[in-house]
Amino acid sequence: MIIYLYSSPSSPSTPSPPSPPSNKTMKNINTEVLIIGGGPVGMSMAAELRYQGIDCILIEKTDGVVQDPKVSTVGYRSMEFCRRWGISDSIRNAGWDKNHTLDVAWVTTVGEHEIFRVKLPNYAERNQPDYAPETEQVCPQHWFAPEFLKSLGIYPQGIVKLNSELENFNHSDSGIVAQIKNLETGDTETIEAKYMVAADGARAQIRKQCGVEAIQYHHTQTFQSVVFQAPELASQLGDKNAMVFFLVNPIIQEPLRAVDGKGQYRLILKPKENGEIHDAYEAIKAAISIDTPVEIISNIPWRLTHRVAKQFRHQNIFFIGDCAHTLSPSGGFGMNTGIGDAVDLGWKLAATIKGWGGENLLDTYETERRPIAVQNLEAANANLQRTQKRGIPPEIASDSPKGEAIRKQMAEGMEKSGVKKEFDAPGVHLGLRYESSIVIPDEIPPSDNNQEWTQSSYPGCRAPHAWLKPGFSTLDLFGHGFTLLCFNSESNLNSNSGIEQITKICHQKQIPLTTHQINNPEIAQLYQRAFVLVRPDGHVAWRGNEIPQDVEFLIDKVRGA
Repeated sequence: MIIYLYSSPSSPSTPSPPSPPSNKTMKNINTEVLIIGGGPVGMSMAAELRYQGIDCILIEKTDGVVQDPKVSTVGYRSMEFCRRWGISDSIRNAGWDKNHTLDVAWVTTVGEHEIFRVKLPNYAERNQPDYAPETEQVCPQHWFAPEFLKSLGIYPQGIVKLNSELENFNHSDSGIVAQIKNLETGDTETIEAKYMVAADGARAQIRKQCGVEAIQYHHTQTFQSVVFQAPELASQLGDKNAMVFFLVNPIIQEPLRAVDGKGQYRLILKPKENGEIHDAYEAIKAAISIDTPVEIISNIPWRLTHRVAKQFRHQNIFFIGDCAHTLSPSGGFGMNTGIGDAVDLGWKLAATIKGWGGENLLDTYETERRPIAVQNLEAANANLQRTQKRGIPPEIASDSPKGEAIRKQMAEGMEKSGVKKEFDAPGVHLGLRYESSIVIPDEIPPSDNNQEWTQSSYPGCRAPHAWLKPGFSTLDLFGHGFTLLCFNSESNLNSNSGIEQITKICHQKQIPLTTHQINNPEIAQLYQRAFVLVRPDGHVAWRGNEIPQDVEFLIDKVRGA
């Protein structure tokens, strides 16, 4: 095959040199929460804090332009959070063609023998699932980040300070004092904050400075990422096109993925046995069997680690996203796990800062999120191992009867193994269940088997979604405080008395509480109990058929007192 290389590997245009440093130290800036790192997780942290009415500043060392997008799929739960932040529509409309295929295909090479295909409806054809108000969305980072930045705004009118870097910091139980350098001017300024959130990525420099180590769960692997433009490839493939191609041949056993649906692709490779990276031209030639013009954008090696920090908190410094955990991209759980960190921590910081969160509330961030990180790490690694351990007979691409028989046998094995679950896994995104001191369990919890996941109101679970009216979900009721859902008859005097007690106690303790009477039998059946108390993050804190006599104990328990 001949591939036409339109240009040599390119790099971003060279920026103008920064102004000479002035060595000027600016006046102090005060904020409640200082966030370090403006990737998707750091910006999610800022979005949640702003949603909760908490003053914060986000420090990002780049100009906000994403040169090499690293993520592409915003999961179900992350889209629900984008819905609460008011940006879900803009994420859906960021640029992905709604008619572009979402299929996943296993091929000997792109354009050659197809072994197996998981057919998934595109966004134009897809029906809204009955378990979520939002669907997952393909939105690569170079689209995702600008939508976030547009929403958050650039400092001082907004939250995000671009072209700025954390130089050093001091911390104590009383707060953070950080020196921030403007990378354009060389000026430094001091930011004082009650809390600092480290979203500084896999290098985790802040976590390491705090002396917090990470546990390695599986061996480190090195991969190579080749990003390229192939503007004619999709039309050349026709109905053989896919969003993800898994290459199954003796040379390459990694995926080739459409990044933006507009001709940009990413090819993942294992480096050569001697550790050298592959020539991008030769790698693409080995992956695609048809002639197509190609422009190489980048060819970058990267290390895959499977690590989770021993602690997610050090005094008043918190670790989120890749700073707290790194996992395989197989299945698309990495960024989405980090966004979940941000929301869990966000409402707890807000409750503490506003004075109604209990003294133990912030400790539950680690208690709740660390097990989820480990769980998702293992799920992602299982997906990775499924690909890497697949035996590749040398005749796999042969046009002979033997080659055809091998491909048929492999397809049957893929069908039986349920590979579809890697690409349609709502249970991983929506089925997580928190176990902590602020969750009051009852009876036997639902199965943790994400393959068999169904919505549940069991304490710790994400509260079930149901449409209350067109366009308005039960999930839209939750966010700024606790929410008490009542499914019993309004005429029940004992129940009314209990509700009044909860309302009174929350008012006394300045805890935001809204109460909703829902007279819908189908939703009542979905929620399983007469009363369900839901946290600001949309997870169930308590449920019961009667209001407990000791209402104050209940309220103090769920607020972390």
